[in-house]
Amino acid sequence: MGVKKVILAYSGGLDTSIILKWLIETYRCEVVAFSADLGQDEELDGIEKKALATGAIKARIEDLRDEFASEFVFPAFRANAIYEGQYLLGTSIARPLIAKRQIGIAEEEGADAVSHGATGKGNDQVRFELAYMALKPDIKVIAPWREWDMKSRSELIAFAQKHGIPVPVTRAKPYSCDRNMLHVSYEGGILEDPWTAPDPEMFIMTVDPQNAPDEPEIIEVDYENGDPVAVDGRRMSPAGLLQYLNKIGGKHGIGRVDLVENRFIGMKSRGVYETPGGAIMRVAHRAVESITMDREVMHLRDSLVPEYSRLIYNGFWYSPEMRYLQNMMDLAQGNVWGTARVKLYKGSCQAIGRRSERSLYQPGFATFEEDDVYRQDEASGFIRLLGLRLRIETLVRKQ
Repeated sequence: MGVKKVILAYSGGLDTSIILKWLIETYRCEVVAFSADLGQDEELDGIEKKALATGAIKARIEDLRDEFASEFVFPAFRANAIYEGQYLLGTSIARPLIAKRQIGIAEEEGADAVSHGATGKGNDQVRFELAYMALKPDIKVIAPWREWDMKSRSELIAFAQKHGIPVPVTRAKPYSCDRNMLHVSYEGGILEDPWTAPDPEMFIMTVDPQNAPDEPEIIEVDYENGDPVAVDGRRMSPAGLLQYLNKIGGKHGIGRVDLVENRFIGMKSRGVYETPGGAIMRVAHRAVESITMDREVMHLRDSLVPEYSRLIYNGFWYSPEMRYLQNMMDLAQGNVWGTARVKLYKGSCQAIGRRSERSLYQPGFATFEEDDVYRQDEASGFIRLLGLRLRIETLVRKQ
């Protein structure tokens, strides 16, 4: 079919394990399996051996953890990105990096096509393919879920068993998960009923808040230019800091979310997420912003957060509008330097202190005690001018 070599975004999970075999049989092509190490830990164990055993001519596992944290996660958190008020975009923000490196490997390996394991119902197909188009418009894209005649994950499990392909999903544990250093997501199977509670044994990064320590833990997170740089005075790399916060947050059951979200393609989908370090970063970041960011800049920036978050969720990371918004978001962070004190306790994450040498909070102006910097009687004229249009509208309406 005109395809000689394909670079497959390979996770070693159910879908991509079967896709690897299917590509070889269907296109009679060579397949290079590419796996991005984004902090999946033990999920990458044996993945090269498995890919080669399934038929790949080569397996490339690349450590992208530092780039993921510094160039994707941190920019999104500088903007306080959050989708529909709850989802911290852990899967969404990883796809453009995977696609970027996949295109790079395609050029290095002389491949004429790329492939992914996203279904025809999900968001990831859009995220991958918009990134491919932005980075290498002439690359051929193979999306097996939109081509083959298998319609469900149950059929894929049967296909795997028939061909002797080991997969981590079984009928006894019929949900899929996506993991990186920012989060773990769970969907499908038993989770498709939005009334059914998640299995308590399902979670990987966090303990059940009920079983978390009975004593709260208080940490301090330092920020420079809107990025966290240290925890309790210990400076770390972006990847190291995020992983450290994951460990602390996971111990206290921080960052679990169970929601029904609106997919880009038009349907609703139930997802369960664990984002312990990200949840702490968001609370700490907003605490430092509260004393260092100008009011009008903050309000304007906040008005743009929903659109910024939709662009990430919908796959437009490499779009011109995203570059424009990211520049605005970063510009707003110029004065965001300081420290947030955060209390972690049984699933809750609460800012209990904030300080900064660049603080715009001045006790001399804000105090309820006697001061000599603010004349309270000046507020009368201010309020009269603010209310002038309201008075006029009421007078006209009564006439």
